[in-house]
Amino acid sequence: MDRRQFMASAAATAWAASAMAHAKKVKSPNERIGVGLIGCGGRGGAHLAALKEMAERDGTVEIVALCDVYRPRIEKTIEKFGFKKVKKYMDHRELLADKRVDMVTIATPDHHHGHQAMDALKAGKHVYCEKPVTHWRQFGVIKELAKVAAESNAIFQLGTQGMSDTAWHQIEKLVKDGAIGQPIHAECGFFRTGDWGERGMPIDDPNAKPGRDLNWEAFLGDAPKRDFDVSRLFRWRMYEDYAGGPVTDLFPHSLTPVLHILGVKMPSKVVATGGMWRYTEREVPDTFNMLIDYPEKITVAVLGTQGNDYQATGGRGAGMRIPVIRGWDASLTIKENEIVLIPTDESKKAGKEEQKFAIEHGENTLFHMRNLVHCAQTGNRNPDSPADLAYHTQTALIMGMQSLREGKVVKFDAGKEEPVV
Repeated sequence: MDRRQFMASAAATAWAASAMAHAKKVKSPNERIGVGLIGCGGRGGAHLAALKEMAERDGTVEIVALCDVYRPRIEKTIEKFGFKKVKKYMDHRELLADKRVDMVTIATPDHHHGHQAMDALKAGKHVYCEKPVTHWRQFGVIKELAKVAAESNAIFQLGTQGMSDTAWHQIEKLVKDGAIGQPIHAECGFFRTGDWGERGMPIDDPNAKPGRDLNWEAFLGDAPKRDFDVSRLFRWRMYEDYAGGPVTDLFPHSLTPVLHILGVKMPSKVVATGGMWRYTEREVPDTFNMLIDYPEKITVAVLGTQGNDYQATGGRGAGMRIPVIRGWDASLTIKENEIVLIPTDESKKAGKEEQKFAIEHGENTLFHMRNLVHCAQTGNRNPDSPADLAYHTQTALIMGMQSLREGKVVKFDAGKEEPVV
């Protein structure tokens, strides 16, 4: 056994011991929650900004540990945020074995999210996990994660911070109360300009090499084995081994609230089109369009490109197209920061009129993070973006990626509970 194998084995043993010791751990509402950050890149910085504000404003959390496979990123984060007492780890299992950690935020490349979230839940740690909840090739991982989350005493929240927008919960109630009649169709999407190449994901250090400060094997995880490539490390969103383009990086923001509103679960079939229409130096699509049919006789259209950021119906969140939810009797959408119910012509003839509803507040990462902390403190099992919703959303998106790659309609086998190409 070489040193790397020994250290990995030791970390796994420590994590397993922590999982057994802390699986039943519950934090008192008056106790501060110790938070460990897994992944110190761009999104990790956004997590820390929200957590630091919470720590300074009301003292509900304390940032106690940082983890990244690239050590200089940890050091840079410590310097930027002025941390003095945080523990530093390069293996997330070692962080999970830290008794001071009650909750983790996960901001690593897509293919690590599901595995790290499961490890954390099994260790009794609450989880705030960046979207997408898994990589597009990891249907088995999201299926297992949903089961682990359901059985865990810890709480899982997906980082679709748009779910902190009260509009989606208000619209969900209107649909449930019958305001639009039987739902039949919805549309949503995401439009943005940017290639995620040199302009979007800069290379921190072109001379970076695997070694003491960089664990390349840990970065690869369960992705295909590749020789070290500095571009893959720092610009991983360009490569299909680690990312999927709009369908998995952007569409979770658009589709999650729509599925929450409609209350649907697994699709019956999905078809997708698109490709690399503008940014051909990368491997993942920049343009992606998909149609999702549900057994409830509802179709959801999700449209998007990274080649143009114009929002035909306005936006809610940077680049996110405002959803339209259509029913037999009326439609629901948002105009000028109000929810608008628009009757069909038939309903207007029957006396139904347009209605407007004020929205309490829009999305905010701080609100979304605070929602998880509140659940952790009170034992509330219903965060704004829970694991089962993530499972249903990601399944549809995975089916979309499969459809695009195979050029076929992808169906969902309800008996086997898995997509079939």
